[in-house]
Amino acid sequence: MLWLAAACTATAAQGDAGSLTGVPGDPARGLAILRDPSLPSCLICHSVSSLPDRDQGVLGPSLDGVADRFTADAVRLRIIDARKASPETIMPPYFAIDGLFRVGSRWRGKTIYDPQQVEDVTAFLMTLAE
Repeated sequence: MLWLAAACTATAAQGDAGSLTGVPGDPARGLAILRDPSLPSCLICHSVSSLPDRDQGVLGPSLDGVADRFTADAVRLRIIDARKASPETIMPPYFAIDGLFRVGSRWRGKTIYDPQQVEDVTAFLMTLAE
């Protein structure tokens, strides 16, 4: 898995991140990941108005209309490692392990999402057009 993260980081440095798996993401699985309280989720910091039944954050911008503002590759890049798009971001990388500090022992050396989870969350977010 480390080689995949390294390959993705190299691609992400160019401003986009292509598919990690070559398998299209499933928006329904992506939604399930966001709603799963046992997993870190975009909804810790962001909100999606179509999900009123889930506690949501207000630290980051709303994700409503994100599919109108970004391509799937740009959304995927931000999930993988938002620092590649915005070096000063406070958004955690969901599929990168380099350059982190104060990482809890449970997560040290591990990504938050696996490659297919990145694809599934990306697919769901790309359904959020206005």
